[in-house]
Parts: sequence; structure tokens; C-alpha cells
Amino acid sequence: MSMALAQKLAAESVAAVAAGQNLQDVLANIRAKYPDLSAQENGALQDIAYGCQRYLGSLKYMLAQMLNKPIDNPQLESLLLAALYQLHYTRNVPHAVVNEAVEAVAKIGRGQYRSFANAILRRFLRERDKLAAVCKKDEVARYNLPQWWTAYLQNHYPKYWHNIAAALQLHPPMTLRVNRRHGNAEGYVAKLAEAGIAAKALDDYAVTLEEAVPVNKLPGFSDGLVSVQDFGAQQAGYLLNPQNGERILDACAAPGGKTGHLLELADCHVTALDIAPDRLARVQSNVERLGFGNVALHCADAQDLAAWYDGKPFDAVLADVPCTASGVVRRNPDIKWLRRPTDALKTARQQEALLDALWQTLTQNGRMLLATCSIFEEENAQQLNKFLNRHADAKLIDSHVLLPNKHQDGFYYALIQKL
Repeated sequence: MSMALAQKLAAESVAAVAAGQNLQDVLANIRAKYPDLSAQENGALQDIAYGCQRYLGSLKYMLAQMLNKPIDNPQLESLLLAALYQLHYTRNVPHAVVNEAVEAVAKIGRGQYRSFANAILRRFLRERDKLAAVCKKDEVARYNLPQWWTAYLQNHYPKYWHNIAAALQLHPPMTLRVNRRHGNAEGYVAKLAEAGIAAKALDDYAVTLEEAVPVNKLPGFSDGLVSVQDFGAQQAGYLLNPQNGERILDACAAPGGKTGHLLELADCHVTALDIAPDRLARVQSNVERLGFGNVALHCADAQDLAAWYDGKPFDAVLADVPCTASGVVRRNPDIKWLRRPTDALKTARQQEALLDALWQTLTQNGRMLLATCSIFEEENAQQLNKFLNRHADAKLIDSHVLLPNKHQDGFYYALIQKL
């Protein structure tokens, strides 16, 4: 495989995210531009691109320790950061990483940075342990979070902030939800063992793998025996607790993990909404794979009731509202560097109109589950309190803050009843 190409393309992704672009979109564009990438090249591209974002604080800090002045060429800086990630966090052969990076740097401008890049990377190999130790003295380098984010955690989670900061740097686990209509966690762990895949049960229907595998390697995946879903995300279905015969609205349904779980839990009638046609197609694909037909799919803005709502009230609403996604940073590490301190307040304001609209579709004594994949309180507890103050007919039944740990991402859930 061409390590040079994977390294070069990953460096392009680092520069693009630094310019404000979303990493998933950047990688999708790169793959569209290079359709002939091998599976190995794709895997290396993914690893370096995500790894650079995961450890950007420490990578930038270590690079800065070796410089007399900041680098003003984004292409050069990104290539050096990609190479530093490979040298420090992967098992790539060091001299190969250095050679490929130096050759790539030589193509910038008139080759004036070649000897500089060579000197920097070889110095890093000599001083790596010392540079890594110095990272502990700098907050951004130590926690690989912007300073304002760490301050927020310290302020709002004084007992747990250190654990959260550590968890946000971990690689996310690959967790499965076993379709209860076809089996349970214990039985599926045995199936995985037969296929040579090590796993353990987290509860009766959740399984976590020791190492991630492609979904086509999972026994019975195409037959709907199992779905990939974070353990924290699986709690939404249990909290909403669908019953047979109920009409349930899944607002902002894509990619359909929670939709499928609701249908596994009860013989209910689900209406799934999403504003994006391509994302709604993923919901349909997931539901069909699980073998469920009783789903009404609507491509619409959930708060524009005139566009989709027929006036027949729902027994339950899953309001999985758009948010900063601050709880799923492990899966989307670029979020750390793209978000700004005021973003949670902005998305909270957008959520208000959506929640108020969805409340109108709920029958008396019905229930709505406010759900976010955020750990920012503006979008969670503060949002809930404002909602309860606006709606005299709203009563809080239950609320949960799920903090990121080795088993799950960060989520917030509040179950509200309409009196």
C-alpha cells in the first residue's frame, strides 16, 4: 500500500478541519476524489485523520517545542502533524514515516522546507519521550481539549471532570444491540466466539467487542440479528418504553438506530422524520434490514407541523434534538476543535422551537423523551427547566445524565409527561 498517499491525504484533512470543515465531510470528498484507494489505504487514511484530531493538542504542543517560531504554511504544518501522529501513536516503521513525509514536504513550494522537515522529524525521534513528558505541563496538550472546554467540565462536573476528559481521549468501543426478537446478548456472544470475534455482554441485549470489525463480519447482521449502537444510545428506547399498539413519533430519526430499537421493544406504529433525504434513506435501510414494515417515513422539518402532521396525536415522542454532539467526541474528535464556547447556547435556542412544536403532537397523558448526545448543560438540564416553565401541562418523570466512560458516549435524557 502507499503510506505516502494515506499520509498526504490525511494531512489534507487536518488542514481542512483547521479551516473549519467537518472531518466526515472532508473524508467523503477525499474518497470521492480518489475512488481507487485500496482497503489498506482507506484504513490508514481513516486512522491518521482521526488520530490527528484525537491528539491534536499534544501533537501541536510537541511540534511547537521544536520550533523557534510558528509555522505559517498550513500544508507544511499538517504534514508534520500527520507524521508526528504516526511516529508517536502507531506502529508504522519510523524511518518510512519520516522518508514519506519529507518527500511530500519537498513538493511544497520549491522544496525549501525539505531539510527543515527532515530535521524536525528526526529530532522528534531522538527526544520523543522528553517531549511527551512535557505535554503533562500544558492543559490543552494533556487533555487534548481546548482550554475553554476543560474549564467548562471543571466548572459543571467538579467531581468527574478528570474522568470525562480522560474518557474523551479514548477510542470508542464497538457496541452492538442484539435484536431481542431473535436472541439475547449471551447467545450472540457465543455466536461471535464461533466466528473468532472476542466480545462480552454489557446487559441482556448489549454486547461490546474487544476490537472493531466490519459489519459484514458480524454473524446475522444482514438478517437483522444485531445492530451497531452505542450503549448510552440504547438507553433511549428503554426510557421511552414503547407499548404494543402505540403511535410513536421519532423526530430527527436518522440514522435509525433508535427507530429500530423502538420496533424491537414493542409492536408499535412508528412515524420517523428527518429533514435530509439521504439520511432518511439510512433510516429506511436500517428498518428494512431488521425486518420491520410498520414505519411511516417523512422527509420534513419536524417543527414545521403543516408539512407533515395529520393532526392525529401520538402516544409518545422521541425528541432526539440537534445538539453540539459534545458527548460523542470520541467518535467525532474534530468536534472538540470546531465548537466554540457559545455554541451550546445557540443550539439550545434552536431546540426550544422544535420541542414546543413536538409537544403539540402529543396526546394527553402521553410522554416525550428529550434526548441529546451532549454533556453541555445549556442543552440538557437548563433546556428542560425552561421547557417545564413554558408548559404548565408538562411534568418531569425521570432524567439521566450519562457521562462518557469506557462503555458509552455521553447522553442526556429527560422523560416528560403531558398532564
